Amino acid sequence: MTNSIEIKDLKLSFGAVTVLEDLNLEVGQGEFLVLLGSSGCGKSTLLNCIAGLLDVTDGEIHIQGQNVTWEEPSRRGIGMVFQSYALYPQMTVEGNLTFGLKNARVPKDEIAKRIARAAEVLQIEPLLKRKPGALSGGQRQRVAIGRALVRDVDVFLFDEPLSNLDAKLRADLRVEIKRLHQTLKNTMIYVTHDQVEAMTLADRIAIMRGGQIMQLAHPSEIYNRPVNKYVAGFIGSPAMNFMEGQLDGGAQRFDTGRGLEFSVQGYEFVGPPTTGPVWLGLRPEHVQSGKWAEDQPVQMEALVDMVEPMGSDTQVWAKVNGQELRFRMDGQEAVDIGDRIPIGFDPARLSLFDKSTENRL
Repeated sequence: MTNSIEIKDLKLSFGAVTVLEDLNLEVGQGEFLVLLGSSGCGKSTLLNCIAGLLDVTDGEIHIQGQNVTWEEPSRRGIGMVFQSYALYPQMTVEGNLTFGLKNARVPKDEIAKRIARAAEVLQIEPLLKRKPGALSGGQRQRVAIGRALVRDVDVFLFDEPLSNLDAKLRADLRVEIKRLHQTLKNTMIYVTHDQVEAMTLADRIAIMRGGQIMQLAHPSEIYNRPVNKYVAGFIGSPAMNFMEGQLDGGAQRFDTGRGLEFSVQGYEFVGPPTTGPVWLGLRPEHVQSGKWAEDQPVQMEALVDMVEPMGSDTQVWAKVNGQELRFRMDGQEAVDIGDRIPIGFDPARLSLFDKSTENRL
């Protein structure tokens, strides 16, 4: 796969504060890359550097093989969709879509062709004569996407485009954006703090923290084999359970030191098994309960502490030998506070992290 975007040793500082440091990234042609992280991690800053809205301190940005580090945004061959719709209220939808093209002196017949194509792809043909004030939030965001789409560029940048919408509208537009990518096959970089958006949209996810990329991989790789404890805790809802304890690499056994000890045979180590203090991670959805626990290699008993019915499933907070553990049960299973129920899991689904470095073992 040829690269659409290459970022080399990128650094951005505001005075003494370094926001991005020695950041390297390659985005393949036609790839959908999601930049994911908590507020302040640098994901929107990185997107603005690619767009040319921020001048970098050091490093290079290449788009379609051209060094655009110091090029104006209009000369980078990108279309950008912001969190705010930023539509001209006095113009119709059609006027908003054509405004940039007219300023760029695109021929009238070409403008008409691009508007018709964008309106068809985004299903906004009936809205073209309306003004933004007469549109819903979802319709306005479609128009904002359309304004980027009519530029007929190779790279689209999305800066949290759905964060101002309600939950149902976000889910609907998420599907629309995925379909848009499948139709156009353009390179797309999408910034979000919502892991559901990241997991469902991305070809690859870049998890960011402190201006650096912690892990860059396919969503399933990040979910199943997080490279460190931060990534493991950030991905997943409810969040991964963590237990602090001692690992005996030779016997491949884990001991919390509080009466809870079990085998981790079946876990795939990155290198040779080590002995020492570790963090053990276990996702709530990987814990089996009730009769399903009988088939699991590791089995124990849990004391139910709190129950959260969610409809399709029930989230259970429990204690195992004083260790707090969250897991999911079928929503039709009866469970009450104070119940003692069997649980089990497969060590192959665990994550083990070195206590000091917090890197995956």
